[in-house]
Amino acid sequence: MTEKDWTAVDAYIIEKLSPPDAALDGALKRNRDAGLPSIDVSPAQGKLLHLLARLAGARRILEIGTLGGYSTIWLARALPDDGKIVTLEYSPAHAAVARENIQAAGQGAKLDLRVGPALESLPLLEKEGAVFDFVFIDADKRNNPDYLQWALRLARVGAAIVVDNVVREGRVLDAASDDLDIVGTRKFFDQAGAEKKLTATAIQTVGAKGWDGFAIGLVEKA
Repeated sequence: MTEKDWTAVDAYIIEKLSPPDAALDGALKRNRDAGLPSIDVSPAQGKLLHLLARLAGARRILEIGTLGGYSTIWLARALPDDGKIVTLEYSPAHAAVARENIQAAGQGAKLDLRVGPALESLPLLEKEGAVFDFVFIDADKRNNPDYLQWALRLARVGAAIVVDNVVREGRVLDAASDDLDIVGTRKFFDQAGAEKKLTATAIQTVGAKGWDGFAIGLVEKA
């Protein structure tokens, strides 16, 4: 099968299981109009995140990497009315678009959007005593090892951690790569495999976003 076939199957899945959604479609349009990179999760992936967060019974979610807020909307919808999603975005321009999208989707009351380098925001969350039930990591891959460590510090026992883009069209196999995103992804796998607080696996995916995959872990110990 080719990427064209994978995309067609994704379209079939979305047609059958995800009815048209004005808020989500509007978010993607605003992202395009603002010139944001087209690297959002797919609709099927967004709904998977939504379902995983609901299965986790999440009341507080941490998202590292907001972009235009498409995945943020999916995750916010998984929360109860008094839930909260803290989402971290490096780019002020991206954050402005995300805030508009999330407000337009009716999820603004659940939103805590913080702008700046995530590795500066995460220690502040720890000082605030923040604890999360679900963590989604989808930012610069070179820092995934650090993001994982922070996720473990901020997540409660029993929380789920999901990390996107961990296969990278198979380039994760290249131990000699000098691509910092590949280096970071490989270090993430080393850490996740050795971490006694975490039980994790990863799944390869094909679809509208090509060949990639995600990792998912359960926090077992404080």
